[in-house]
Amino acid sequence: MSPAADTLFHPGDLQRYAAALLSGGGFGRQQAEQTAEVLVWANARGVDSHGVLRIPRYIEMVEAGTINPAAEPAVVERKGAISVLDAARAPGATAMIGAMREAVAQASRFGVGWCSARSITHAGAIGYYALQAAAEGLVGIVMTASGPLMAYQGSRGSAVSTNPLAIAVPSTPQPIVLDMSTSNVALGKVMAAKDAGKSIPPDWGVDAQGQPTTDPKQVATLTPLGGPKGSGLSLMIEILVSVLANNPVIAPALTGKGAGRMNGLAIAVQIDAFGEAKRFHQDVAELAQALKAVPLAAGTSAILLPGERGFAEAALRQANGIPLPSGTLARLAGLAERFGVDPPRAIGAPAVARRNPG
Repeated sequence: MSPAADTLFHPGDLQRYAAALLSGGGFGRQQAEQTAEVLVWANARGVDSHGVLRIPRYIEMVEAGTINPAAEPAVVERKGAISVLDAARAPGATAMIGAMREAVAQASRFGVGWCSARSITHAGAIGYYALQAAAEGLVGIVMTASGPLMAYQGSRGSAVSTNPLAIAVPSTPQPIVLDMSTSNVALGKVMAAKDAGKSIPPDWGVDAQGQPTTDPKQVATLTPLGGPKGSGLSLMIEILVSVLANNPVIAPALTGKGAGRMNGLAIAVQIDAFGEAKRFHQDVAELAQALKAVPLAAGTSAILLPGERGFAEAALRQANGIPLPSGTLARLAGLAERFGVDPPRAIGAPAVARRNPG
């Protein structure tokens, strides 16, 4: 049986729906609005793995006490350009927006701002926060670290996490933004495949026996990007984001001393601290033009810079609507009925469901 066609929704309607569901699930008004904006931003860019399909899980986390909507993230320490923000398990979007704001403020004083955010919760697509710095004319760097979700090179089960890294650079006509996981794919892509009733490539994850699987329902853990490279990068992000902030995650989880914690890191860099900002922008533009002018490999139509596909997809989805699969719609509808929220009006179904790889 082929999967059902996706249903289209206007981004603004979907964002209001997401905020209403999150509010119904216990998020504060501002927390719900910030989280909904981050989720729908990901959907608009084609990163559906980090979009509104996450809402049921977020609400489950509130009910389990993993997310604490009553928490108010606060900076608890500053030493020069370095700040430490204690999120106290607040919603991840609220915590990381606050962390990047702190990093940007510190960068205005010291040329660079480093804000370690302890005890956050799932923050969605972290490119959103890196782009906050780029919008201020700064370079933004963001990482998050969480519990075991991915095999370490040579291990059969989960040993490290899919710890993502995002770097955003201001540029024209749009920023250059890299947003990547240290696994072959983020866990959300497996979740999206489940919702869409689709199989997955065999290199995305392994089953309980450590064997590759194409059934998203059988995935026990994800596989590292580039084998030892993804494993090593994930490990170093755990050290920079968790261990350095005095809130380790992986070792306590593997030794049975704790689990479920998560941390973030937001870095903002003033470009003019290195010299004239105008020269930097000119050099970035020249680099982009030079790359786009190189000879194309067979079957390639254009050289794309990091984030370029996402910006193009966002323009399409803003105009034509954001597609959601039937599985995601059903799970959201269950929450809507429970909380007395009216679902948004669908604007149609695409002839062919688009799927952006990230």
